[in-house]
Amino acid sequence: MKRVGIYSGTFNPVHAGHIAFALQSVKKANLDKVFFMPERYRPNKTDIAHFGHRVAMVRQAIRPYNSFGLIENSDVSFSVEKTLPKLRNQFFGASLVFLMGSDNLENIKNWPKVDTLLKYSELVVGIRAGDEPMVDQWIKELPRQPKTMYLIKSYAPSVSSTKIREALRSQQEADGLLSSVRRYSDSNWLYISLA
Repeated sequence: MKRVGIYSGTFNPVHAGHIAFALQSVKKANLDKVFFMPERYRPNKTDIAHFGHRVAMVRQAIRPYNSFGLIENSDVSFSVEKTLPKLRNQFFGASLVFLMGSDNLENIKNWPKVDTLLKYSELVVGIRAGDEPMVDQWIKELPRQPKTMYLIKSYAPSVSSTKIREALRSQQEADGLLSSVRRYSDSNWLYISLA
């Protein structure tokens, strides 16, 4: 049975922390492939680059890795009710393993129908800077325990898309900024400040 990782997020923009976490997940959870699945919209996020730009940056960032793929999800954002059945159909017979940062683990208990996701899927959680003391509590607050859960200490716990965007705005360097993202952002005038 194939083991398929699904890594959903805004990737605004994708950075070295995302890539490192996906590589760690392949090894830790014995995954055949990890599919990055950029979300079109997240209500709690602002300053999101156009979906097409974010997809293009992910495509360039994952190009060197045979174990990575890309899904252009037609749903506005990931939902258990709409997206999970599509993924189960697309990867029929495979075990689905969902990758997420620990910042999402805090909120997953509030997702509609999350018990369905946890019942049939495995989770890989990348522990971000500052979240480690709370991870055990967030796991206890889940409505049910997932089929299997892997906890990974991130190789780049402090890298964030917010810091990358700030660096791109000010034409500075930042930890985790991928050269492909820098080139793409510069050539498409993304994240710039006109002030």
